[in-house]
Amino acid sequence: MKTILDIVDRTPEPAPWSEGDNIPWDDPGFSVRMLAEHLSQEHDLASRRSETIDRHVEWIFSEILGSRPARLLDLACGPGLYAIRLARIGCECVGIDFSPASIRYATDTAAAEAQLSCTYHHSDVRNGLFGEGFDLVMMLYGQFNVFPRDLGMEILQKAHRALKPGGTLLLEYQSREQIQRGGESDRSWYTARSGLFSGAPHLVLQENFWHADAGASTTRFSVIDARTGAVSSYALSNEAYSEADLSDALLSAGFRETERFPSLRGEADTEEDDLPVVVARG
Repeated sequence: MKTILDIVDRTPEPAPWSEGDNIPWDDPGFSVRMLAEHLSQEHDLASRRSETIDRHVEWIFSEILGSRPARLLDLACGPGLYAIRLARIGCECVGIDFSPASIRYATDTAAAEAQLSCTYHHSDVRNGLFGEGFDLVMMLYGQFNVFPRDLGMEILQKAHRALKPGGTLLLEYQSREQIQRGGESDRSWYTARSGLFSGAPHLVLQENFWHADAGASTTRFSVIDARTGAVSSYALSNEAYSEADLSDALLSAGFRETERFPSLRGEADTEEDDLPVVVARG
């Protein structure tokens, strides 16, 4: 069991992904608490609020799909909040996510509307199968950046293979500037009776690191149980891509045409100006 002494003796600055791949996305208890964050209408920290998703889906359907129902794959789909809406307007949707609670919620939601063509798989996008024959593959809300560059490249290649000839990839990613700002931000802490990292009272210490040479950030979380003093450690790293870096990666993965938008609304959005969108076609 880790103690506060382990925090005192921690590595001063971790290398990217040396500690940054241990958020327990597939842990049953963690995934239940994460689902609550996804579904909350009080913030946009895990998923956006419903009215924002509605606007995004309208733009995706009209501008990316040309208002025509299509077969699409949603990578890191969470509780299926985008896929279910697209299925309701005629699309055939497949979602993949690593969280068992989110996939269970998405599956139950789709099953409650029997006429929908919407299927979900509990799988890790790093090594899971994507299938093939899709008109659109999408990965939203900056999830692409949580993978180191070599794994990100593999995901792009798998996405390309999953598409029909001439199919479309819709990628919403975190800007390099946002990732750097997050990595350079100050240490912080908070207490909670219950929260994402624990269902019991706890203290969370957060440290942020910007690795300039690697072009990546790491956020380290030390979670201290308020009753026992036991410590749990978590971390998350993000790969930062410049526009040129991402263009090169898409080209290497087999995509030939790219178009950029400032947000999932197709226009500048002051609330989400650090989440640009690239549309790539094979």
